[in-house]
Amino acid sequence: MKLSSRGRGCCVAGSRERGPPPRSPFVHQLRLSPLEKAKIAFMTLTLFPIRLFFAAFMMLLAWPFAFIASMGSDEQELEKPLSWWRKIVDVLLKAIMRMMWLAGGFHWINVKGRQALPAEAAILTVAPHSSYFDAIPVTMTFASIVMKAESKDIPVWGTLIKYIRPVFVSRSDQDSRRKTVEEIKRRAQSDGKWPQIMIFPEGTCTNRSCLITFKPGAFIPGVPVQPVVLRYPNKLDTITWTWQGPGALEILWLTLCQLHNSVEIEFLPVYIPSEEERKNPVLYANNVRHVMAEALGVPVTDYTFEDCQLALAEGQLRLPSDTCLLEFAKLVRSLGLKPETLEDDLDKYAASAMKMKKEKVDLNEFSAYLEFPVSHTLENMFALFDENEDGIIDIREFVIALSVVCKPSKTLETIQLAFQLYQSENGTITEEDLAHILKTAMGVSQIDVTHLFRAVDEEEEGEITYDDFYRFAELHPYFAEDYLYADQMGDDNGLETSSPSAPNGICTDFSPENAEVKNKHLQKKLN
Repeated sequence: MKLSSRGRGCCVAGSRERGPPPRSPFVHQLRLSPLEKAKIAFMTLTLFPIRLFFAAFMMLLAWPFAFIASMGSDEQELEKPLSWWRKIVDVLLKAIMRMMWLAGGFHWINVKGRQALPAEAAILTVAPHSSYFDAIPVTMTFASIVMKAESKDIPVWGTLIKYIRPVFVSRSDQDSRRKTVEEIKRRAQSDGKWPQIMIFPEGTCTNRSCLITFKPGAFIPGVPVQPVVLRYPNKLDTITWTWQGPGALEILWLTLCQLHNSVEIEFLPVYIPSEEERKNPVLYANNVRHVMAEALGVPVTDYTFEDCQLALAEGQLRLPSDTCLLEFAKLVRSLGLKPETLEDDLDKYAASAMKMKKEKVDLNEFSAYLEFPVSHTLENMFALFDENEDGIIDIREFVIALSVVCKPSKTLETIQLAFQLYQSENGTITEEDLAHILKTAMGVSQIDVTHLFRAVDEEEEGEITYDDFYRFAELHPYFAEDYLYADQMGDDNGLETSSPSAPNGICTDFSPENAEVKNKHLQKKLN
């Protein structure tokens, strides 16, 4: 699978065209020079333990104030203006939280613009969302946020969370997302009686290189929102906490080892939706995103939180950072293939591909095969598989890619399907076939499978069956790391992998709704 230059596109930020974003907004690669490593080693023994102690102390100091202020609070009381003693507690807690960030090296926080009053904008939309340090504007404003219900049970932190009167989302409640939307709408339409709600509409952490698709939850109420943009203008980026890259504890350690950490918070003018935007939350979200991207000077892209889940699915094949399958998944959504019927569609397309054998198709035949009319989106998808730029593609590659998107964690099921598509009459495939299968399943232009193929082909017959591969995978569940990544890792080969990352628990999905955006601007990732 190779991306052709013929399908090149661009990201759009506001009204200006910009170059394409980095290979993946969900990857953060932090490279330290020998001097930086020496500085961090020195700071680890000197400044780090002191800062960690004082930051933890400040959080513990805030706990009793938040606990007392939260006792006995009912909904009617929360809608009333703060009593004099709660105002004092509010000021004390903000001061304590500011001291906590000061202890962490955030000596000054640069604030631009003016925060709107709750009656002017009930919702604050914050982006880009890139770290748990994005909690800084939350502690400065004490705006309510949307959080997992489990968060309130975390010692100390849970009490602080409850103090800011969040909207809780329950994983165990099937109807929780609908209730969350209703609660956000109720608070947003209360004419300023409730505190403002701060929402991170991207729904996950990125590396700030672009703004991914906004979820529409913050925009469903149809009320004015105030966009808030975050910047971390530091020479060494120890702040960013994405799904692939340094882990939470490593980010905390490296950040506390910096002499100074900079953060900028800019409150943009209140965005008042048009009548059309009020009726169409997706349009509203997209237009606000363009305004924020323009202020940040970064592009927008159609990648979503679901793309992040695809990139980090638990399976034997972990997708590399520059995989074009994220682009493919975006095009699948834009084309109109629905997630709930995707497995049925896959079965249908696979059956047709098996009948076609090794036959290649042009764009019109591809359109008839998918039963979709020729469009800009379809042309972009076709170009992804047009390896030689000769106007024809191998339909089997499309089926394999669709299987990965449909079942990202079920590697062996995809490989079994691929064997059925490529095998000869005696049920075997060659090394060249295996290379085609794996490069498509990983979304890269080239891959060397010689080491892996020889390990599977113990009899040295030059052919292998799926049973051979399955037995080998059972004995070597990490075959990709041992036989693919190990030989091909590096900065220039497109197979660089990051350390496994845990679920990004603190960077919760603050937006209660999932939605797919069919955008006219389709970004093409190129090798």
